[in-house]
Amino acid sequence: MKIDVHHHFYPPAFREALDAAGGDPSGWYIPPWTLDLDREINEIMNVSTTILSVTAPGPVIAKVPSAAAKLARECNRYAAEIRDASPKEYGFFASVPSLFDTELALEEIRYALDVLNADGVTLFTRYGQGPNYLGHEAFAPIWAELSRRKAVVFIHPTHPQDTALINPAMPQPMFDYPHETGRTAMDLITSGRLRQHPGCKVILSHAGGTLPYLIHRAATMLPCMPPDRNIGLSRDEILETAREFYFDTAISANEVTLAALTTFAKEGHILFGSDFPNAPRDAIVRFTRFVEEEALPHGVTVEGLKENALQLFPRLQ
Repeated sequence: MKIDVHHHFYPPAFREALDAAGGDPSGWYIPPWTLDLDREINEIMNVSTTILSVTAPGPVIAKVPSAAAKLARECNRYAAEIRDASPKEYGFFASVPSLFDTELALEEIRYALDVLNADGVTLFTRYGQGPNYLGHEAFAPIWAELSRRKAVVFIHPTHPQDTALINPAMPQPMFDYPHETGRTAMDLITSGRLRQHPGCKVILSHAGGTLPYLIHRAATMLPCMPPDRNIGLSRDEILETAREFYFDTAISANEVTLAALTTFAKEGHILFGSDFPNAPRDAIVRFTRFVEEEALPHGVTVEGLKENALQLFPRLQ
């Protein structure tokens, strides 16, 4: 059996907010979701426990800060009700409003972790109108609070600043999202945010996006930059920081991607993820079967993926 750490749900309030905003800005469709459909796919995937999360763009689909905070609260309470009814079957990562709205975000983090007992917190790869990735200095108080609490942080990509599609057949989640994950991961590393606040356990979606493929390129060149651009870290220090991330397998279980990920990731830092219901069902089943039936690189096993998750979420043991 597996623990699925990348698994979405659609509280009624979130679906209503998406409809009111004209849909997902990334161009992705809004899939059907019910608890019955959820349990059906979990049985097919041999998943014993699901950690639910609201997908991109999350509560910030409501543009007014107070409305986004209200939406986050409604989503978190809905998730807590599901978890409370079946605590071994479900958990959840809490939603928060924009990290630029510092006090609102901190208030929801505290409520979700202290009152609702969320299993962690979902953050998206950027916030605001520009390329404001998670290393942004305005987000330092958020990271300080999460680190103090030793929180599990699930980072999920959202649409980039430029919402133009490659072509109509290519919504951004299909190809652009992994780049956004790589960009925010590098921003966390090069800004020093992770080293300043080392208490969090941070999960990167989709096998870390482009990070495992490109990290050696960046880590080798960064120490060679001129003084005004040099971050003061050696190649080994950059790689060491990057290897502190955890990674899920959602929509990434294939021989090429997993070869790169298992070569790079620290032992115990790879987790199973499905991306239900946002990925097409047939694709989810195909990727899941690869994890179950293929000899995964570097001795990674299905049982090991579950054990890794149990280390992050000891309440499930």
